[in-house]
Amino acid sequence: MEGLQAWLTNQNWTESLTFLLDVGLVLALTYMVLLVIAERRTLWMVRGFIFLMLAAAASNRLGLTLLSFVLSNLVIGSAVAMAVILQSEARRFLEQLGRGDILNMLRPTRQGVQGPKTVLDEIVDAVKELSQNRTGALLILETQDIPIDERDFSVPGIRLSAEISRELIQTIFQTSTLLHDGAILIRGARIVAAGVILPISERTASRQLGTRHRAAMGITERVENCICVVVSEETGSISLAEQGTLNRPLTSSKLKELLEARVNPSVDEVVTPSLRGIRRQLREKSLALLPRLPFPGSRKKT
Repeated sequence: MEGLQAWLTNQNWTESLTFLLDVGLVLALTYMVLLVIAERRTLWMVRGFIFLMLAAAASNRLGLTLLSFVLSNLVIGSAVAMAVILQSEARRFLEQLGRGDILNMLRPTRQGVQGPKTVLDEIVDAVKELSQNRTGALLILETQDIPIDERDFSVPGIRLSAEISRELIQTIFQTSTLLHDGAILIRGARIVAAGVILPISERTASRQLGTRHRAAMGITERVENCICVVVSEETGSISLAEQGTLNRPLTSSKLKELLEARVNPSVDEVVTPSLRGIRRQLREKSLALLPRLPFPGSRKKT
């Protein structure tokens, strides 16, 4: 108790209030930036940048000169890179800030990506129509959160990072497009790449199986955390490859049932936290760290 009284007596409240105001303004600015950002990967990048800034400030405060110099330059380089990568987000943020829409920026928004059932419906509907039109197709679906190593592909293909839709899948596999001769890689609720060339299985397969079926068997033999959906160009039959084995022929309803049982249901959904929830979390963490918080001017004067 005496130690707490001595700390309160020697505390420089002006510097402490300035410190709290500084931290509060930084948190408010960070919150506004996160509201503008829409994608989960971009959020991770911003969080990494914030971590670098905090590490640079901490190293400077602790007197670690060399580490502070390296981190400060790394922060500058990261800021320049992010300004190039996040051009649209930065432009939208500056436009809202210039119009004075600060209150609107602080309002919580919710941007939901397609849920897992909607994603599977889009995939199954696209496969069904491709099958009816006898258009060959090959789709790779990751079944776990661990991404497939691109080195397992013969050719990684062209990166797309597009939301899954029935129309997009059908368009990719039209013979008049440049990306039809290959597979599309689906991760969560997005098409990551198209025109992916897969290794061919070395197993002795039936003569009725074409290159797409053998490619589906080859990648599922090599990679455990994926399955492949194949649409035959000759017969229009639907097949599902898993661990090097083909399950065929399938109806669209049976395909959906198998996908629901095997595909990881976790799909990225961007939900901007409400200001009330952030305030409650900050209050709880602040109360937990308050006895150990090194406020400026807390050292005893000698």
